[in-house]
Amino acid sequence: MSEPRTPGLRAQSVYKALRRAIIEQALKPGMKLPEDAIGEQLGVSRTLVREAFSRLGVEGLVELKPNKGASVAYPTLEEARDVFEVRRGLERLVAESLAGRLTPSQAAELESHVRQEEKAHGQDGPESIRLAGEFHIKLVEMTGNALLIRYVQEVSSRCSLILAIYGRPHSSDCAVSEHRQLIEALRAGDATRAADLMDHHLRAVVDRALLAPRVERDIRDVLAPYALSEGLTPS
Repeated sequence: MSEPRTPGLRAQSVYKALRRAIIEQALKPGMKLPEDAIGEQLGVSRTLVREAFSRLGVEGLVELKPNKGASVAYPTLEEARDVFEVRRGLERLVAESLAGRLTPSQAAELESHVRQEEKAHGQDGPESIRLAGEFHIKLVEMTGNALLIRYVQEVSSRCSLILAIYGRPHSSDCAVSEHRQLIEALRAGDATRAADLMDHHLRAVVDRALLAPRVERDIRDVLAPYALSEGLTPS
C-alpha cells in the first residue's frame, strides 16, 4: 500500500480517529485492535496504525502486549482513582498559571466551547465527555507550558476513557456550570479561587462517576453472611 506524501499528517489523522472512537466507546474497553483490519478501513499501512497505537499506549487508551497485539485499555477502579488524583494536582497548577492572564480572545474561545457543551448537555454521553475533556485541554494549551500540556493531555485522555467506562448516565451533569465559574475566576485573576474551583470540579466529576474512595473491609465482615448461610459460627 502506497503512503501519501505527508505521512506525518496521515499518522496524526489515524491517531485522532482511533482516539475519538475509543473515547466515544465505538471501540469498547477491552476490544482487540487488529492492525490489518484497522489499516484497511482507514486506508493506511500497518506501520501507521502501530504508530498510532504507540501514542495511544502512552496516553493509557491502548494496551500493547507482546504476542497478543493491541486492545482498548480497561483501567481498574484503583487505577482510575490514581489517575484523577494526579490530574487534580496538575490542573490546580493550570488554574493558578492562567489566573489573570486570559486574553479576551482566549476567554471568548472558552465561552464558545462551553456553549457547545450546553448543546450536548444531557443528550449524548460520549459527546459530553469528549467536549468536557477538550475544555481542559484548551485551558492547559493556553498556559504555553509544553511539559504541562503533555502531562495534562495524557491524564485527560485516561480520565475520558475512565468516565466512558464507569460514569453513570449523564455523569457530566453540572460540569458546564462549573466550567463557567472557572472562566470567571480566571478572568478575575483570583488564582486561589480558580485553583480551588478546579479541585472541587474534578472531585465532583469523580463523585458523579461513582468513583468513591475504596473502603477496606475486615475479612470477617466479608465472610460473615457466607458463614451464616452454611450454619458456621465464629470460634
